Amino acid sequence: MATYLDRIGAWHRDVASADRRDLNDLAARARAGAPPRDFTEALQAHGAKSSGEATIALVAEIKRRSPSKGDLAPDLDPAEVAQAFESGGASCLSVLTDGPHFGGSPEDLKLARAAVGLPVLRKDFTVSAADIYDARIMGADAVLLIVALLDDGELAELHQIAGGLDMAALVEVHDEDELERALEIGATLVGVNQRDLHSFEVDRTRAERVARHVPGGVLKIAESGVESAADVAALARAGFDGVLVGEALLRSRDRRAVTAGLLGRTVPCG
Repeated sequence: MATYLDRIGAWHRDVASADRRDLNDLAARARAGAPPRDFTEALQAHGAKSSGEATIALVAEIKRRSPSKGDLAPDLDPAEVAQAFESGGASCLSVLTDGPHFGGSPEDLKLARAAVGLPVLRKDFTVSAADIYDARIMGADAVLLIVALLDDGELAELHQIAGGLDMAALVEVHDEDELERALEIGATLVGVNQRDLHSFEVDRTRAERVARHVPGGVLKIAESGVESAADVAALARAGFDGVLVGEALLRSRDRRAVTAGLLGRTVPCG
């Protein structure tokens, strides 16, 4: 049975196969812009505390809807949401640019990034070199590479292209076998998605289980199913460097306060 990832991935591959743009031109345009913001450094900065307590970075996600949950915030203002996340203590942003399945667009990313000083991940289904060049052209500082969507050759090539543009690559895995593939191509930033690809259910033990196999020196981000400060604290204790959160933030009335609350902080009123 085809998974949601299979269906969405197939759509993106059809788009990529119909793309007749010149890759050399795209690459030149991608390199011509201002240097990317350092996504990895922003994730690591959260650890510069002397309290001795486990700390963790938050990658706050901007998306209008999802295939499983439907509309989340279809009328959101990307700049306004980005500013709320930044003032609440987020270290980085993740912005969905997939239109048909998530209601996103490159414009959402551009507006969000222009409104804040945070590095931004283009959250999309990367299947071609053009996808990475497009990400850099629209201003993204990092790209998502989903191991389950790519063969080993594609994964290695796309990871190398991102590095050549000084962009971070968040390599997403769902289990230990995918983690091994990610490590084989030299991934230094790994996302562990707790959502099952077949049932679309969240397995809250998955991140901690897979994290035990991640070697030192590789940054770990937990994705999906992170809804509370208790969830975040548990993942910090499990050794995660960051969490990626979308739905819990987007459904809230006060996104600034909820962002801070997930990190165990409070923000002044007003």
